[in-house]
Amino acid sequence: MAKTRTLWICQSCGRTSPRHMGRCPGCGEWNTMVESSQPSGSAASARAPLPRTTPRRLKEIETEGLDRFPVPMQELARVLGGGVVPGSLTLVGGDPGIGKSTILLQMSALMAQTLGRPVLYVSGEESARQIRMRADRLGIEDDNLFVVTETDLEAILHHAGEVEPWVMIVDSIQTVTSEDLSSAAGSISQVRNAASRFQGWAKGRGVAVFLVGHVTKSGAIAGPKTLEHIVDTVLYLEGERFHAYRLLRSVKNRFGATSEVGVFEMHEKGLIEVTNPSEVFLAERMVNAPGSAIAVTMEGTRPLLVEIQALASHSTFGHPRRTANGVDYNRLLLIAAVLSRRVGLRLFEQDVFASVVGGLQVEEPAADLALAVAIASSVRDRPVVADLAIVGEVGLSGEVRTVSHTSARLSEAARLGFRRCLLPRAVRAGSEAAPDGLEIIPIRSVAEAVEKALI
Repeated sequence: MAKTRTLWICQSCGRTSPRHMGRCPGCGEWNTMVESSQPSGSAASARAPLPRTTPRRLKEIETEGLDRFPVPMQELARVLGGGVVPGSLTLVGGDPGIGKSTILLQMSALMAQTLGRPVLYVSGEESARQIRMRADRLGIEDDNLFVVTETDLEAILHHAGEVEPWVMIVDSIQTVTSEDLSSAAGSISQVRNAASRFQGWAKGRGVAVFLVGHVTKSGAIAGPKTLEHIVDTVLYLEGERFHAYRLLRSVKNRFGATSEVGVFEMHEKGLIEVTNPSEVFLAERMVNAPGSAIAVTMEGTRPLLVEIQALASHSTFGHPRRTANGVDYNRLLLIAAVLSRRVGLRLFEQDVFASVVGGLQVEEPAADLALAVAIASSVRDRPVVADLAIVGEVGLSGEVRTVSHTSARLSEAARLGFRRCLLPRAVRAGSEAAPDGLEIIPIRSVAEAVEKALI
């Protein structure tokens, strides 16, 4: 009988320790060390010999067969970098019920139909009948789409060897277990072992594998450091529970641009692509309403126009509140301090609420000036010019700093019918050319922006 040794493994970062610790020395989290048994001694080293490889010149390496598989979903193809790369390993994470299984089942059916080759959908959480019921609701039916419900790693790879799929989806990686390990399903050792096995299998056979990852209560994929280092691409499906829109965001991509975003809308028939998200997010905008400003942000390579709303109300308590929804709380505090000190607004006696319409999460500093103008508009009860878009980062001295991708931002604002745009003066002094019909209003400070933006 093989000898085993007991190790304590952190479920957050994967740090191992020979003894139990209340606090992980790697990530600093408390009560994350879980006991696990692993082979030791000669049993740990008893493995098949690795194949010998020979170093080759870079120009001698063949690139044939690396063409991307086409993805009929334009928004998904954008996030993946233009298509699915054969032999790639992609991790898809998101909150429970956000739509991960739905979008991957839709993608499976579309790719099976487009490629005309087998696609295998492996589920460890739902029965085959449940998947069939979802497929009927989504109108999915294709002879090349195979479904299997299995949690054993060796059995999954056996089924995949029989089907020989071009694309395989595993929903989810936390349910997959291997007989080689005695730890429970979902533990860091099981997740790491399964992801490594799928990686080697995908690379060796040229099969694109998608892994679904659960999100923990802290908002991170279970075992994030381990999984994010193993996989080639990490996608997050984001969105508010009470909003219909979902954002598929790429945070790591070895085959394309990172921070790319695809926009979808949840319907009864599944997730529907939103090809013009800026127009959708501004559809219900109330013109000439105080506290509303339009920011031009960049999500990857795509410019988006979003409405930022702010409300300032006289505080009835000694300490005024600051509430942020869709914008970073610390950025809100910074901008409120700049408006108080550099513009002269009496925000020390005002509760300030800020929100991004549509359930979006804007983290780019280029939206700072639009947020500042929205707050000033609410405090002074004066609306912002209706056809004005705002771009700029706010500094602590009250200055407005330049941002990147100015040409793309201006083109998107002009395409949606905006006639004027507040822009840092340094950009105007450069070689940036404004599109036809769009007037550039150069500004240097937040105070100057507030005066020119308000009616």
